[in-house]
Amino acid sequence: MVLRIFGLSGVVTVVSLVVALLYGGPEALILCAILGILEVSLSFDNAVINATVLERMSEFWQKIFLTVGVLIAVFGMRLVFPLAIVWITAGLNPADALDLALNPPPDDASHFADGSPSYETLLTDAHPQIAAFGGMFLALLFLNFIFDEREITWLSWLEKPLAKAGKLDMLSVVVAGSGLVLIAEFVAADDKRATVLAAGLLGMITYIAVDGLGSMFHTEDLEGGPSDLVKATGKAGFFLFLYLEVLDASFSFDGVIGAFAITSDPIIIALGLGLIGAMFVRSITVYLVRRGTLQEYVYLEHGAHWAIGALAVILLVSIGVHINEIITGLVGVAFIGAAFASSIIRNRREGDSKEVENEPEVTPVG
Repeated sequence: MVLRIFGLSGVVTVVSLVVALLYGGPEALILCAILGILEVSLSFDNAVINATVLERMSEFWQKIFLTVGVLIAVFGMRLVFPLAIVWITAGLNPADALDLALNPPPDDASHFADGSPSYETLLTDAHPQIAAFGGMFLALLFLNFIFDEREITWLSWLEKPLAKAGKLDMLSVVVAGSGLVLIAEFVAADDKRATVLAAGLLGMITYIAVDGLGSMFHTEDLEGGPSDLVKATGKAGFFLFLYLEVLDASFSFDGVIGAFAITSDPIIIALGLGLIGAMFVRSITVYLVRRGTLQEYVYLEHGAHWAIGALAVILLVSIGVHINEIITGLVGVAFIGAAFASSIIRNRREGDSKEVENEPEVTPVG
């Protein structure tokens, strides 16, 4: 099963590395491998969240996301998205933006001899609005999870009080909106405040719209609650698909921006982040769904959402302060690793308690 799920990702990795070697020699191959590892480390929490949503979708919509959705992730977010930012922010047409990306200034300079900015510089200048949009989308995702009452809690000492506070209607929007105002006021540069506010507000609107549409068409059981036995189809499946695509886009922001600290070559970025990274994230998602890992290790979903909350904070803080991508990746891995370990301990305790309950009673002699 493992070979079947991860086999295609392995083949794609080998092909991508060969293409990188032919394209730019040993240096390009090494950069491509580094970017692939970076994307997988940054996106493991993405795979966990993808799996939680995919479990609610019908088999048809699961296949659509794992095929069409992955293509959008590979070519849309890792290749077209950075180019589109340059088209919009610099006022260049697509052909000029692509030419600028493929022909950087010598010696990795930030500007050409005539003073015009490089592709990497233009994309970096657009980071505040990208981080504001993605940060607010992920912040609402985290807050809606943490303010919701759940039967199972991981960090109970913190999650239970937050769930009680979440009974206040729209608290997640209030907290997220307040955070956006503070970030714009104290973190963003003076000339970026309005842009950050607008981008952050758009991120909030996007989350509310997509999440609301998904909830509107969510299939319910006879008692009015969401049914675990009925998978989302039709419009419900479609809006969950849209939700996953926007979610993947939000997760991709830090990886795409971080990639330019390693190389500005869009071909290497597409091979490393897109093909290698995105394919392994897809395989991890499929593995989690097929093996029922989220049901077996019940705290993984909690760990992934706490990682999302940390990523949202990192994105918003990065509007004014540079944060190393290694830190971003390690924070996510740490939360999920801790949640996984906690799940194992919980399972062992439950197993031990069941063994005690099942032990036959010994009747005393005499």
